[in-house]
Amino acid sequence: MTTAQPETPAWLASAAAWLTPRRLRAQAVVLALCLWGVCAVDFATPGVFDRVGNIKFQDFLPLYISAQLIAQHRTSELYDQQVGADQMQTIVYPTNVGQPTRVRLPNLYGPQVGLLFVPLARLSFQTAAWIWVAVCMSAFFGCTFVVWKCCPALSPHSGIVAVSALAFPPLFHFFVRGQISVLPLACFTAAFLAFRAQHDWLAGMALGLLVFKPQFLVAIPLVLLLSGAWRVLGGLTLSAAAEVAFTNIYFGAAVMRSYFDMLWHTSRWIGAAELGFAPIQMHSLRSFWSLLIPWPRAAFALYALSSVVTIGMAAAAWKSSRPLAVRFSALTLAAVLVNPHLFVYDLLVLVPVLMLLADWTLSHAQHLSSDVLRLLLYLAFMTPLLGPLSRWTHFQLSVPVFAAMLWALWRTHVHETPGHKLASNDCSVV
Repeated sequence: MTTAQPETPAWLASAAAWLTPRRLRAQAVVLALCLWGVCAVDFATPGVFDRVGNIKFQDFLPLYISAQLIAQHRTSELYDQQVGADQMQTIVYPTNVGQPTRVRLPNLYGPQVGLLFVPLARLSFQTAAWIWVAVCMSAFFGCTFVVWKCCPALSPHSGIVAVSALAFPPLFHFFVRGQISVLPLACFTAAFLAFRAQHDWLAGMALGLLVFKPQFLVAIPLVLLLSGAWRVLGGLTLSAAAEVAFTNIYFGAAVMRSYFDMLWHTSRWIGAAELGFAPIQMHSLRSFWSLLIPWPRAAFALYALSSVVTIGMAAAAWKSSRPLAVRFSALTLAAVLVNPHLFVYDLLVLVPVLMLLADWTLSHAQHLSSDVLRLLLYLAFMTPLLGPLSRWTHFQLSVPVFAAMLWALWRTHVHETPGHKLASNDCSVV
């Protein structure tokens, strides 16, 4: 005996129908031209500073300084804020070292991250930064390509996928800041491919590499633990422990103590690292409640409570019989939402989620959840662009959209009917 599924509301079906390939392509082209046109004009000035006076590839500067210190065998100074400020002054103002600057960019990454950039330490800062962002842009489109190859329903829409990838707002922010957000994207992409190949240990090891950005590992181990995914959790634990052990052996216990001391005593550097406009560039539950609720304790309590609910839904999705595309998307969304320190450029990790779920909505256009997800995917793509509005509204639009996507994935199983699969298991990437 079967029960009839509820019909999709007319307004929702109408809104989803409005998102035609032609409109999506046109909007993506306009957005890409606007974002990268602004970037070209802003970066057209000679020297280290852009047209409005910001340091080009600003977030790459602490990594470059760390690489120089490592190359000079000055690892004991990696987390000395005064040394970092002096080095930055020399790089930014090479002709007038004594000129003061208000910019403070403490090194917030483990020493193993600086080790990655040692080959660039002998180059000038600008040359090294351009090489880094060029490599990262290639890696970004490489990750996009391999995920696209796993989405058969997106095959006829390669043009839209390409221009949408270029127009993705977090990619613009990653580029102008010279960030390392492509590395977490590569970890998530590698984990997805390992899951598709049914190598759970390898998938866990790929996720464990995220320990260099430990805020991404707040939710993932808890989701795996609650869902009983022991092989994945074992691989994650082994990989993370190996990375930390290697770093400790290579740099020594003293450097590691300095790093963990820096992480633990955030009050020493938060004033310098967190600019006044930083909260409007953040897109997780922690920043959402901090913007909305003026009382810090109440905001943190709501963050903790909503994080528990988020982890619970993701764990329920992961241990269910849902296809991998849905389970992996739920896991990634939980990692994003619970992340206590997630900036707009870190949203690059959502690229696999957006593509996998877009593939499903095309493959299952008649499914009850298809229209809901189609609209949410569009909003998830666009709302990071509207982050600055939260300076006045105190409401970060992107976070409820991400939460609604996770809720829709969790609810999809309730309404699933025989014969409906949420994603194809065919993948041409080996």
